[in-house]
Amino acid sequence: MERTASVNADPPQPSDSHGRWRNWIGFWFLGLCNNFAYVVMLSAAHDILKKQQSENATEPTSTIAFGVDFQGGKSSNSSRYDCNPVSTAAVLLADILPTLLIKLCAPFVIHKMPYGVRVLFCVAMAATSFLLVSFSSAVWMSILGVIFASIGSGLGELSFLSLTVYFSRDVLAGWGSGTGGAGVAGALLYSSLTQAGLSPQITLLIMLVVPCLMLISYFVLLDPPPSLPQWKNSETEHAAVDSEDRQQLMDGSDEDEQDKSTRAAHSTGPLTFTEKLHVIKGLLKFVGPLGLVYFAEYFINQGLMELLYFPTFFLSHAAQYRWYQTLYQVGVLVSRSSLCCVKIRRVWVLSLLQVVNAVLLLFAVGYLFLPSAWLVFAIILYEGLLGGAAYVNTFYFISKETEDRQREFAMAAASVGDSLGIALAGLAAFPIHRHFCSL
Repeated sequence: MERTASVNADPPQPSDSHGRWRNWIGFWFLGLCNNFAYVVMLSAAHDILKKQQSENATEPTSTIAFGVDFQGGKSSNSSRYDCNPVSTAAVLLADILPTLLIKLCAPFVIHKMPYGVRVLFCVAMAATSFLLVSFSSAVWMSILGVIFASIGSGLGELSFLSLTVYFSRDVLAGWGSGTGGAGVAGALLYSSLTQAGLSPQITLLIMLVVPCLMLISYFVLLDPPPSLPQWKNSETEHAAVDSEDRQQLMDGSDEDEQDKSTRAAHSTGPLTFTEKLHVIKGLLKFVGPLGLVYFAEYFINQGLMELLYFPTFFLSHAAQYRWYQTLYQVGVLVSRSSLCCVKIRRVWVLSLLQVVNAVLLLFAVGYLFLPSAWLVFAIILYEGLLGGAAYVNTFYFISKETEDRQREFAMAAASVGDSLGIALAGLAAFPIHRHFCSL
């Protein structure tokens, strides 16, 4: 594909391996920190709400709505699926809808905000979410904390994906691996600190180190090129380039040369709204398969996992669910870290395999033909591998196949794919939960 020279063209990168590894590690930490608060918030909100429930003597469903009872309490009903009163899909929607809204709207206006300001905003959102949930005295404060974490994560993801166009393409592997590591690291760190005897409030205050680490990763660890609009927005950068081009036109060029220069200057300007819609149309071949992968994936995670219960297995229902989630996160971490080893252009194949997973487990829930939780553990690990591979390969090939001038917008706009699939999965999970729990 023909490339157009622009401010988004791949900038010169450090020729030494030290500089390249420095940027790779920087994006790894950015991925980890960006998704960390998002991962931790729900477990923390559940603990805080449980404390509020005991203090305020509220109904149990106000707490259980934030997820399965990870404390291993008694079942809420006599269904053979040991159901909770409210599907964990309720948690999913509260967590993903703010992110989805940000990803739908922000790509059209986010170029007006310099990258340095975006990072400061994401750090503020993450820190505020930890503080709100830690010191919450009412349910609405905990929910607001989850929303703040979701906004920060959504804006951070589309911003950092756009940021990768200013670096060598291998930083995408660092970003993908870091986001995969956030799920495992967040769950392990929160569980370890609380089980060590620290209260959820103190644990969340300790985790304020994560937004600080994001600041260090971006402003200290990264080695950005001069073309990066750190404190000036992209329109200002384009205006400076266009001004130089116009000055050259006035320096005695003939008419034909002036016309060529005018067209060249226009090709380096900011994308118009019509051009952005054209880019989005071209992204459908990437966003569609990615959205389908995540629809099937989170339909399993939030609609079926809590129903895949084996009463005779040596682990409790709560422990089985915890291991499902943990193995899923491990699978995501491994596959999002695999870009340096294997690249998969046909992401639609991963989509079909994930849909097969969802259909298989849906029938397994309905007909109870799987013999043991061990087999489900293997399927869930495989599910995580498919989802992580789809994510990191989608953005790698968008970065590789999109024209330079369109690439920054394309990376931001395509980030809506996974969130849209997750939101639709949350909606689809409600009737499934209601149907099987009524049996």
